[in-house]
Amino acid sequence: MIPIVIDTNVLVAGLRSAAGASRSLLRRALIGDFQPLFGNALWMEYHDLMGRPVWGDTTSAMERETVLAALARQGRWVTVYYGWRPNLPDEGDNHLIELALAGGAAAIVTHNLRDLHGGELRLGQLRVLTPAQCLEEWQ
Repeated sequence: MIPIVIDTNVLVAGLRSAAGASRSLLRRALIGDFQPLFGNALWMEYHDLMGRPVWGDTTSAMERETVLAALARQGRWVTVYYGWRPNLPDEGDNHLIELALAGGAAAIVTHNLRDLHGGELRLGQLRVLTPAQCLEEWQ
């Protein structure tokens, strides 16, 4: 399994659309091709999103909770012991970098490439990819 951090915008896109790269990425995580990494901050963001009116009609609240629970079973919980701050222009995104580094992620998968590439630190082999790029990289 390839360890990745799935940004909340990918989770939302994957659950809002019946097709597309975000949905395919979630499916591949659920069958074990990718191992989602979870930390406190990201998990809280996921749960916060479950109650927001951003979902449309594609999935029900129960279906979204079921998918999140299934992702949790496939994923790995990571404890972040070291903060890499300040780094990104948007403080709210720094936890993604910290989670990815602590968990040895191959990539952060997001639709927000610009903000995650704008960091002050060079992060070695860690990649920031869109869902489509991720799927293309690890077919």
